[in-house]
Amino acid sequence: MDKLRSLEFFLATCDGGSFAAAAKACHSDPSTVSKAISRLEKDLGLTLFQRSTRQLRVTHAGLGYAKTVRKIFQDLDTCEDELKHLNDAPTGTLRINSAVCYGHLYLQPMLEKFCQQYPDINLELELDDLHVDIIENHIDLAIRTGFVKDSRLVARRLSPMDFIVCASPNYLESRGTPRYTEEFHHHHWIGFKIKETQQMQPIYLPNQQGEYVPFDLTRKHMTDDGEAMAQMCVDGLGIAQMPHFLVRKELKDGTLSPLFSSFRPAQPETGVFAIYPKREFLPAKVRVFINFLTMTLEEVEESTHHTWAETIRPLIQF
Repeated sequence: MDKLRSLEFFLATCDGGSFAAAAKACHSDPSTVSKAISRLEKDLGLTLFQRSTRQLRVTHAGLGYAKTVRKIFQDLDTCEDELKHLNDAPTGTLRINSAVCYGHLYLQPMLEKFCQQYPDINLELELDDLHVDIIENHIDLAIRTGFVKDSRLVARRLSPMDFIVCASPNYLESRGTPRYTEEFHHHHWIGFKIKETQQMQPIYLPNQQGEYVPFDLTRKHMTDDGEAMAQMCVDGLGIAQMPHFLVRKELKDGTLSPLFSSFRPAQPETGVFAIYPKREFLPAKVRVFINFLTMTLEEVEESTHHTWAETIRPLIQF
């Protein structure tokens, strides 16, 4: 039998604690695994496992051998990754998962140009506001907003997440513009329900000193869809606090007006992130897409620490 296969059986037995567990992990059968281990022991002239009717226990010699074998497999994997990396062209299928609104408003308009630059890459775009396990679902890259907490993943921040309090000119004309803290409660507010937690997204507004603090406000209307929220605001149903990427077009064309300067949550991990599994060598198709995304965002004045929302001119100055 192939020596590498025998070593694979050996490590699987160490990890699983039995020939049956090793056979299952290696898609083989316990008899084949047992015979391979016995031949390995005969070749080495060492006992790698103490066998009894109840358990299988790795010997001291077996522990030392396992350490060396693991290093050999790790070095082999690294060598293969390096060789692939040297000849790694941006080709194949790139599976991207994105938050729905960001995917509609930011990603989709970029894709035509990206595909022109990299015709050998096939895109598979999934839009979903629920946080899927990208490793389990074999996703190459995910675009997420808010927080990222998973030690298995690399999270590269594309931009901060700046929130802007907006209202339509028609709403402000009919109900007036709130200028003081006590006036906030007399207006119609549109709330956002987070699908993942089913909780309402908090609203942060400036107090009389111009400091942003959370306000407990009654939401007359609510939705769990960002684009619907923006449209409800455009239609004059109320005031809403929304992330910058949701209202860039509306603020530019004047269908929405910014009441205050933008608000950025204090947590440093908040933002828009490109997320991918940790690996020593990033596939070329993922690398070129992240670089393309970064450069395209710079064209609309967004980068790791800045967004265009910092320069808006609000209706109300403190």
